Amino acid sequence: MAEVIWGLATSHVPSIGAAMDHGKTQDPYWKPLFDGYGPAREWMAEHTPDIAVVIYNDHANALDMSVTPTFALGTAESYRVADEGWGSRPVPAVIGNPEFSDHLVESLIDASFDLTVYQELDVDHGLTVPLSVYCPDPGERWPCAVVPLLVNVIQYPQPTAARCLALGRALGEAIRSFPEDLKVAVFGTGGMSHQLAGARAGLINQDFDRMYLDAIEHDPDKLAALTREEYIREAGSEGIELIMWLIMRGALGPRLRRVHETYHVPASNTAAGMVLFENLGPGS
Repeated sequence: MAEVIWGLATSHVPSIGAAMDHGKTQDPYWKPLFDGYGPAREWMAEHTPDIAVVIYNDHANALDMSVTPTFALGTAESYRVADEGWGSRPVPAVIGNPEFSDHLVESLIDASFDLTVYQELDVDHGLTVPLSVYCPDPGERWPCAVVPLLVNVIQYPQPTAARCLALGRALGEAIRSFPEDLKVAVFGTGGMSHQLAGARAGLINQDFDRMYLDAIEHDPDKLAALTREEYIREAGSEGIELIMWLIMRGALGPRLRRVHETYHVPASNTAAGMVLFENLGPGS
């Protein structure tokens, strides 16, 4: 049977990828952020999954805003890296696993999550930056197959935090019901607090972020109880991306170990956080 071996929550700020692509990770502005990633990267390199389920949101690069699925899952054999207006990132194309993806689609629909299914999909920085946080030097190929799971965090009404945690728990059950012996990692991406436009542009709420970093481990139901309005008020209009961390957390179950955590302010007007958990066993 497949098993979830670890979960990673990480910001997907596009400039993090740009700093890596242009060799700026040791510049004074970026060095503290990338130094913070080091211990997690070393541990993940020693615990390579067969498949990563990456939970992210498209930023109107691959999907037309005229159609905004609440939840969607990719089932393709491969995913091109999107051109976000300045060319594609110089990273490998993403290789999928259609059989595993199809299993997740069927299992999640049977669990009453009505997914949109993408058989073709370009992936933007929301997915590729977390992969680079995990593996900074992939060479010609990422170290594992990837299943993209997309969440609407842009267009109102976004899914509730409670629904995201419930999806994560169903995702964990779906992964564990796959009959092959596969090691699976789950990424929850986005956040932390930030707002890019409007009267509160530049907002960062470090108190809320640090509360979130603690509660995502010890009390995810507390975070699931927050309304979308509370997320936006406390973390900013883009900070609602944090609900995607709850999907990752739900997939892990109750028994886990925090491997590493880092928090940095700012990364391009964003509070950038990362927390890595080792999964210690199944649970609901």
